[in-house]
Order: sequence, then structure tokens, then C-alpha cells
Amino acid sequence: MAMNMAAGGGGGGRRGRGRRPVMAEINVTPMVDVMLVLLIIFMVAAPLLTTSIDIDLPTARGGAQIQSNSPPLTLSVKRTGGGCNSSVEMYLGDSPIAASDLDAKIKAIRETRSDTDNVVYLRGDKDVCYTDMMKLLGQIKAAGFKPNIVILPDQGS
Repeated sequence: MAMNMAAGGGGGGRRGRGRRPVMAEINVTPMVDVMLVLLIIFMVAAPLLTTSIDIDLPTARGGAQIQSNSPPLTLSVKRTGGGCNSSVEMYLGDSPIAASDLDAKIKAIRETRSDTDNVVYLRGDKDVCYTDMMKLLGQIKAAGFKPNIVILPDQGS
């Protein structure tokens, strides 16, 4: 055994042969194989992820459009500060209105308009809370307007 160590030059037979240089190139073949397998998996799985629910939607029937002499009622809401359920500024048309006067004014306007002229445009600032908007929708519906209320985004003040 002592003879074996001396002949091998310190044990481990590889040291005597010299080192191979470090390979500086990246072998891209395995990476391409992995990417192709992932591509195939996603191509097969993507159609399975989309689920469709069959809904029988109503068809729109065009009716006669009735021209109105009065402009549509527009209620604009802007949050003045604080968190949700805080104070909001309301404008009926272009004039400011207090929250306590809103019900009476909307009911008075509803009584002066015909049954065909019942569209209310509700414009809300992007900072107005959802609960405030839903309260206003409830007040408008309670005033006698039909629920064909259009919610418009704020167009910038």
C-alpha cells in the first residue's frame, strides 16, 4: 500500500493528469427543452381555464325615442374629505343642494315631469364611497324615478 501512494503522486489518480479548463459556454439545449415542455403545458391548460356560463340575455327592442323639451336631471356628487360616510357635496344640475333638501326637490321634479321623462344621470367623483352612491340611488328610486339610472364617471371638474 505504501508503494501505491508513492506511485500515484499523493493519492486520487486525477491530479497527475492535469485539470481540464472550465467550460465558459452555456449549454442552452436543456433550457430550450424545458421551455418547450412548459409551452406545451400552458397551451393545453389555457383552454381548460376558461369556463363559460350559458346566460340567456334579453334582446333589445328598439322603441320610438321620445324627444323631451326639458334637459335630463343630473345629480353630481363630490367627496369633500375624510373617509367613507363623510360629508359630500351634491349638485342638482349646476346648483349646490343640501343632503336634507334632496328628497323634497327630487320628488317635486318628478311630479312636474312626464312618465316617459324619468332618466336621472348620477355623476360621482372617483373618491366618493360606494355606500354614498347606493344611498343616493335609493333616494332617487324612492322619489318615483324608474331604475333606469345611468351612472357616469366624473368628467373632471
